[in-house]
Amino acid sequence: MFTTRPELTGTFGMVASTHWLASATGMAVLEDGGNAFDAAVAAGFVLQVAEPHLCGPAGQVPGLFVTADDPTPRALAGQGPSPAGATPEHFAALGLDLIPGSGLLPATVPGAWDAWLLLLRDYGTKPLRSVLSYAIGYARNGIPLVSRVGDTISAVSRLFTEHWPTSAALWMPDGKPASGLHRNPALADTWERLLREAESVSGREAQLDAGRRAWSQGFVAEAIDAFSRTAFRDDSGRDHAGLLTGDDLASWSASYEEPASVDVGDWRLVKLGGWTQGPALLQQALLLHGFRDELSYVDGVPSERTVHLAVEAAKLAFADREAWYGDTDVPLDVLLSPAYTDARRALITDTASPDLRPGDARGPARLPAILDSLQGIEAGGGATGEPTVGPQGQTRGDTVHLDVVDAAGNLVSLTPSGGWLQSSPTIPSLGFCLDSRGQMFWLEQGLPNSLAPRKRPRITLSPSLALRDGVPTLAFGTPGGDQQDQWQLCFWLAHVYGGLNLQESIDSPAWHTTAFPSSFYPRSWNPRELVVESRLGSSTLDALRARGHSVINAGDWALGRLSAVSRTDGLLRAAANARGMQGYAAGR
Repeated sequence: MFTTRPELTGTFGMVASTHWLASATGMAVLEDGGNAFDAAVAAGFVLQVAEPHLCGPAGQVPGLFVTADDPTPRALAGQGPSPAGATPEHFAALGLDLIPGSGLLPATVPGAWDAWLLLLRDYGTKPLRSVLSYAIGYARNGIPLVSRVGDTISAVSRLFTEHWPTSAALWMPDGKPASGLHRNPALADTWERLLREAESVSGREAQLDAGRRAWSQGFVAEAIDAFSRTAFRDDSGRDHAGLLTGDDLASWSASYEEPASVDVGDWRLVKLGGWTQGPALLQQALLLHGFRDELSYVDGVPSERTVHLAVEAAKLAFADREAWYGDTDVPLDVLLSPAYTDARRALITDTASPDLRPGDARGPARLPAILDSLQGIEAGGGATGEPTVGPQGQTRGDTVHLDVVDAAGNLVSLTPSGGWLQSSPTIPSLGFCLDSRGQMFWLEQGLPNSLAPRKRPRITLSPSLALRDGVPTLAFGTPGGDQQDQWQLCFWLAHVYGGLNLQESIDSPAWHTTAFPSSFYPRSWNPRELVVESRLGSSTLDALRARGHSVINAGDWALGRLSAVSRTDGLLRAAANARGMQGYAAGR
């Protein structure tokens, strides 16, 4: 089949990400003697400068990894919780029935800095200055902005000029959206001050811990606390002050967790736990493995039957996400069990289901009462892999992704996000803004993902690892909000059942459904809606419509920003998405 790029093959190291500068940075670190973790951290910081409309310093970073010495997958939990003051009563007093998607109210505790430094401390080899120097150089001396940064700024230019003047000062110099070579000296100053405070003590690990404290208990926390007391406009149409305090930052730190996993044939697929949407991919994989004899590809294009079965499986898995997933006791033992999977698979028919049908995993399933009123609400187009940004800064979809493998066998998959330039006003003394991940909570109480103080929102961020015959083999992922674990399913089916290599699997036509509530304000959903790439073929699109799907043709190359690396039989491989003309893999 035709591919946009070759699948890279080598023996030294591979980096694949959503921006070529991050991939090049990761390779530079590997060439300088660093391991996969050093490379990932350096690339992750560069992504905060290279794709500021998709992630930032005050965002979050969940990850999955194995080390050369231990094939047991571990999860990096780099999502901070809601503030102590984020109570349902507070939002009720403001007259809100949904948490806004922009401004200061939806901010959670920034998790990225602490998570990156924790990962570097425990599994990397380089000092902080070595890995952070690349991002500091780009912030200080300038980075070439991709056109989509300017497009994002244009979409919120009125908000910036009328209500967020600190953002306008950074992102609209001379009154026009930033373009070309862009500098952020305030961010460079922040990072250099963090470095100085880290290097006030001796020893690599001690310096990394000092750098973490300088953020969560020092000048960064103080600046965030002070800035959050000011009211700014959000997409509720009103001005609200934030809830984050210095104590919120000081009371949290990143950690490691045991991930969730399932066996699918000779593969073991690994995701973060049920406080994220990650297990939705596990549920889909199990459901579709029962249809494995009906899944087929011809010249890299899936059959109409393959697409239909995948969409119906996604509807069931994401209905369960809505009913059961959250930062609570999630019944994954039931949701991933053979008996439950078989019962759910029996619900899939030859026609498109219009219903949101969660299973009774632990008693009767309960969905948010507000859902019916959210059907069909306009929130920008669902057919783009990049964030769709409204005039008030709200975003559907998000994020960046990177995967790294080295010759020793270290393998890591990370999906950093949050703190987008359009999420909240820039804190001028720091050079970045807060995140808006709190919009993913429901204000209705009694649900797994209901808002509570010091609780993590059910995030869409969803990196993936896979082992084959017990051997760590594959790391992959994509940006895309609610679509992440649907576009990754497209990749998984193409690779595992279609027999396509990494690049072929990424280039194969993609699709997703919006037949379940969005995780992003205003939480809209559209029963039966199916967004597809036209390369599936007109006959396939017609057959899907005949089954009852409401098909939206997104164009030929429109969906997903996947990247992947693998390690098999001593060979390292990598591939990246050509859609959007940003993602690249590098390696040798």
